Amino acid sequence: MKNQFLTVLFVFAIIVAGTTQNLKPYLGAELLSNDFDQAKEMVSQKMASNGLALVGQYRPAKDYERWVFVYTTKELEETVNKYGGFRGFALTQRIALTKRNGNIFLSATNPKYWGAAYFQEDFDKEVQVFIDVEEKLKSMFRNLGISESVEFGAEEGLYLDKLKNYQYMFGMPYFKDVIELGEFSDFETIKANIKKGLRMYSDDYKFVYSVENLDKKIALYGIGLFGAEGGEQLFLPIIDFNEQKHTCFLPYEILVLDNKVYMLHGRYRIALSFPDLTMGTFSKIMSTPGDIEDALRKVVNP
Repeated sequence: MKNQFLTVLFVFAIIVAGTTQNLKPYLGAELLSNDFDQAKEMVSQKMASNGLALVGQYRPAKDYERWVFVYTTKELEETVNKYGGFRGFALTQRIALTKRNGNIFLSATNPKYWGAAYFQEDFDKEVQVFIDVEEKLKSMFRNLGISESVEFGAEEGLYLDKLKNYQYMFGMPYFKDVIELGEFSDFETIKANIKKGLRMYSDDYKFVYSVENLDKKIALYGIGLFGAEGGEQLFLPIIDFNEQKHTCFLPYEILVLDNKVYMLHGRYRIALSFPDLTMGTFSKIMSTPGDIEDALRKVVNP
């Protein structure tokens, strides 16, 4: 029995050690196809055949050269529901297509990077879940004719312990510094409000997806932001200027927990997505975190 226990500990140590290298936010590679509509169809099909359940898709920033797919897996949902709370932000991952120089760049959120950021001290216990999601993702890449992808989005990457307690710089928010967008009588009232808000402001905001667990009263919504103030088409070109595009950083999320609604602080969520962003560039979108908050408050409180 003692030997079995030591073996389990040894295997667990190997798994965790495999994630202690510096992690970067995204995985990417050039897609062989250069037909955008054909590429969208191919990715959608390969997601399904590799166990990545598509929950929503949209054109971010109203840009005809970008497209985002949002997915979840059974294992992700089960793991999030086991913990509840703000772990709900980890319910989904994203894949994107971006046209560049006549080619199509395929990118995806790195499951381990975002899992560590959102699961924090619980990540080591659930690391295998995110490794499994990554394997499904890489299998999809291979099925699309891509033998190897590269991690990108941070020159040096972030060490695991730093990522679990990420802060862009002193004085900036942590993961725990979520913003409460509203408190209501019950879970169903919030869902009705969001539906009403999206209908009322349909020119400015787009429903992209929702993943719900009615028993746990958890729901994660992805919302496209197109308003004249704080819209994706305004801030994305400013911060996403590198050759390897961060298109799959969108859409922005709101999380419903029982009778309250939350969002990640913009100065955390944007910085986590662009950890190498300089203060000079950040200052060009100084109003964006507040604009996003104002926009999502309108959706939740129509």
